[in-house]
Amino acid sequence: QVQLVESGGGSVQAGGSLRLSCAFFGNTYIHYSIAWFRQAPGSEREGVAAIDSVGTATYADSVKGRLTISQDNAKNTLYLQMNSLKPEDSGMYYCAVSPWYSSSSRPSLLPRLYTYWGQGTQVTVSS
Repeated sequence: QVQLVESGGGSVQAGGSLRLSCAFFGNTYIHYSIAWFRQAPGSEREGVAAIDSVGTATYADSVKGRLTISQDNAKNTLYLQMNSLKPEDSGMYYCAVSPWYSSSSRPSLLPRLYTYWGQGTQVTVSS
């Protein structure tokens, strides 16, 4: 069973930066997708960025150019570098792993395809 632990959340002013980390353990999938999701109070969980086991990444339109996803396979750690943060970026951020992988398409941002989830880390951006 895969376990994921997020860290790095906090409170920043608009325009600031944060770097989220997700340590994952027990992953035995040869090919997989791993992603960041966020959920604001009263809203559905939405995909922010995803990366697959060969390094192909995808981003939600709302974060392109501001957020960067990366992974360190040696450390089994996923990162999300967040720059130029906006108040609408606020929410609980989760990382999740999916066995879904395609060599012909980018990783998915659909929450229903992800099997294992962390507990989340809170990001608050004030105006």
